[in-house]
Amino acid sequence: MSATLSNNSLVTPRLSSFLNYLHLDVATLGLALLLVLAAGLANNFLSHQAEDGGRQSISAVAKPPAQVARMVAVTDSLTPAMEAALDQVSQRYRVSADALEPVFKAVQAAARERGLDPLLIIAVISIESRFNPFSQSPMGAQGLMQIIPRYHQDKALKVSADTDSPFLDPIANVQMGTHILQEFIRRQGGLMAGLQYYNGALDDEEQAYANKVIAEKQRLEQAQRRIAEAGKNTAV
Repeated sequence: MSATLSNNSLVTPRLSSFLNYLHLDVATLGLALLLVLAAGLANNFLSHQAEDGGRQSISAVAKPPAQVARMVAVTDSLTPAMEAALDQVSQRYRVSADALEPVFKAVQAAARERGLDPLLIIAVISIESRFNPFSQSPMGAQGLMQIIPRYHQDKALKVSADTDSPFLDPIANVQMGTHILQEFIRRQGGLMAGLQYYNGALDDEEQAYANKVIAEKQRLEQAQRRIAEAGKNTAV
């Protein structure tokens, strides 16, 4: 009986020690699993944050050029030449200068982007639509610069207009029309031929359309000179 007690006295401490060890090991394993789980959740959160941040960065940086041009068209200031043209066009066509100003700013931005004289674009608009943004010809040409949609759907995809009819959106129409005119001038090797091609009258040897546009541009330039001279006289 004393031997039994002796054996029990040996087994019990060992079992107790083993159980204590097992408890510690489970606790340690549980803590480790908890840390792993926490790390996984944190990593998942950071991944989502990085993805969202990446999307926002891409959205901020990769804006379509037309959208950027649209923003510039709203904020850019008109040059003195464009201000003089705005006054003349407003009086001639009896359209509010406030209503025309965004169009003139869009012209100025698009012309600068395409390397064209903005007064040339204003002259084209004068001849094509008399600044009626909803103008439509029997051939289906639309908007300020009278663009035929079926020929220039590729240009429409490059502009950012908050409308299902970008050809009737004044800002988008100006951006597309200026792009088209630049392409035609380059393709035809000169201004007069490019203007004739824009009008679909390349075979007209007298270049009636191109001459009308140039005459209109000269009138706008004369208005600018008159305003500049009046300013000088006032200053004196």
